[in-house]
Amino acid sequence: MNFRSATQLRTSTPLMALSSEFGAIGNICQADLPRRSFLKVAATAGLLAVGSRAAQATQQFSSSGRPPNQSQSGELIDLSIHDASELVRRRKVSPVELTNACLTRIERLDSTLNAFITVTPELAAAQARAAETEIQRGRWRGPLHGIPIALKDLFDTAGVRTTAGSGVFKNRIPTEDAEVVSRLKAAGAVLLGKTNMHEFAFGGSSLVTYFGGVHNPWERAHIAGGSSGGSAAAVAGRLCYGALGSDTAGSIRQPAAYCGIVGLKPTYGLVSARGVIPLSWSLDHVGPLARTVGDIALMLQTIAGYDPEDTASTPMKVPDYTADSQKPTATLRVGVARDFFFESLDPEIERATNEALAVLEKLTAGLKDVAISASTQERRRSTVRLAEAYAYHAKMMAASPEQYQPETLARLRPGVEIDTVTYIQALRELAHTRRTIGQIFQTVDALVTPTSPILPPAIAEFTGDRNGSIDFVNRNIRNTSPFDVYGWPTISVPCGFSASGLPIGLQISGALGQDAVVLQLAHAYERATDWHTRRPSGIGLTRNTWKNRTATASPPLRRYAKTAAEHAGNLIPQTNQHAMSIPLLGPLLDPGKHRMRSPQRLRIRAPSARRYRFR
Repeated sequence: MNFRSATQLRTSTPLMALSSEFGAIGNICQADLPRRSFLKVAATAGLLAVGSRAAQATQQFSSSGRPPNQSQSGELIDLSIHDASELVRRRKVSPVELTNACLTRIERLDSTLNAFITVTPELAAAQARAAETEIQRGRWRGPLHGIPIALKDLFDTAGVRTTAGSGVFKNRIPTEDAEVVSRLKAAGAVLLGKTNMHEFAFGGSSLVTYFGGVHNPWERAHIAGGSSGGSAAAVAGRLCYGALGSDTAGSIRQPAAYCGIVGLKPTYGLVSARGVIPLSWSLDHVGPLARTVGDIALMLQTIAGYDPEDTASTPMKVPDYTADSQKPTATLRVGVARDFFFESLDPEIERATNEALAVLEKLTAGLKDVAISASTQERRRSTVRLAEAYAYHAKMMAASPEQYQPETLARLRPGVEIDTVTYIQALRELAHTRRTIGQIFQTVDALVTPTSPILPPAIAEFTGDRNGSIDFVNRNIRNTSPFDVYGWPTISVPCGFSASGLPIGLQISGALGQDAVVLQLAHAYERATDWHTRRPSGIGLTRNTWKNRTATASPPLRRYAKTAAEHAGNLIPQTNQHAMSIPLLGPLLDPGKHRMRSPQRLRIRAPSARRYRFR
């Protein structure tokens, strides 16, 4: 059986494109329309959403195994890696179609999210066609074959610019791939491009970057977190199926929590960091971001393993992460580290965490409060990080300081004051901590904490220093940075939303080398909840924004908008009734006339690839 041609993509049911595309807001916003026209567009979108939901509910796989309408980009981008891979393996969907859907999504939305620094459509198209040909000939390489993936822009890619988000490296083109990039290519993954990030990974806002700040797909007026903010925003915004990031103080887990996706910091040394622009060699971890725990397991399977050319790489067993993640959790003992990690929590995060703990208690052998040394870890980590970061940047700072962002320079320069004795002592303390701290796992199998004590702040709060206030900097990584010192595998999974619709993350950690146990518990929690199924149905248009924009409308129009909002809320599961978003539909207006077209006369096609049409 051959793949269907990518040029055959069409939406047979007009409403099918609605619920899956929040990209229209990238083409139409309040600034483009008078207020009344703007509201009419959004209101009609909400009313049409009812039909969309009903149509989606009736979709079933055909007797031939082909899912009707699944090739439309709106549905394709919502697939998990696991599901997309299975369709590709069975030759029901082409890697070209998946790539086309992602590139179209990037074209529509990235001007709003700013998740990518470099997009590589020609490379992605060539890799997708090669994957299609191989699979047609029975040479399926595995679950990532033909799956579009993005890379944080500090992973070296041969022939493709790698900038680390900095003007220092704005024209840097490596000649070799990072080890993890080589492994992804060997697995047949399609590389879409390089994602935006906090400059040189030295911060948690992803606003300090030569290429402009990253925006949160759930509310574009808020940060996406950092330093892997672009990777998290790209995954949450459905611009790619998965992405790689790096984590030195929480730079995978914190943006994953802020963007409502899954992010894993593997055991230190499990995944090679060779060919990755460093922040701190002793603390840097490389790991995946995706929308489900199962997808994280598939990505980890590909990138994990000993690299003899990486001095930090450690030989350790690499099990079948997918199989192990699906094992029962009834015998797992779960520790809850309330001291330190639960202090000064945002009330909504505390509520969501307690609800998550109640779920875990039913899934496992029970919960047990445990104490863990955490309050002193940040001093040790910050000393090692700063000394090693300064060592890497010293010559470049001296040669071209003007090419750095001023906030990054201000953070790096104090490294000159750390003397050799102080650094070596801190490094020895870090090594000793990693050897001894794991004794806690004699009485528990996994440890649970909130990922972050705070919700993703508004970008407007980052005035002056784009790194954020001292309070933000300290609290932002408070719950994540100790685990970079410990070296333990640690994952963040979605566990709820605030009343304003901002995501909340739960952090699950395990002993050194026990990444499979972390995935096992995370997967069980994910199956017992539906948080991972939520998606941003409108970029930056939350319920509060909707209320603000309808406040000045006429009473009849406010009633019309209210009805639309209620119906549009049905597009996504809403256990938290306050966390809803409204999709906007550009096609509902005649071009240049701002005049409503009759919904009955609408014929909506799947988004065209335009620049990225494949042959």
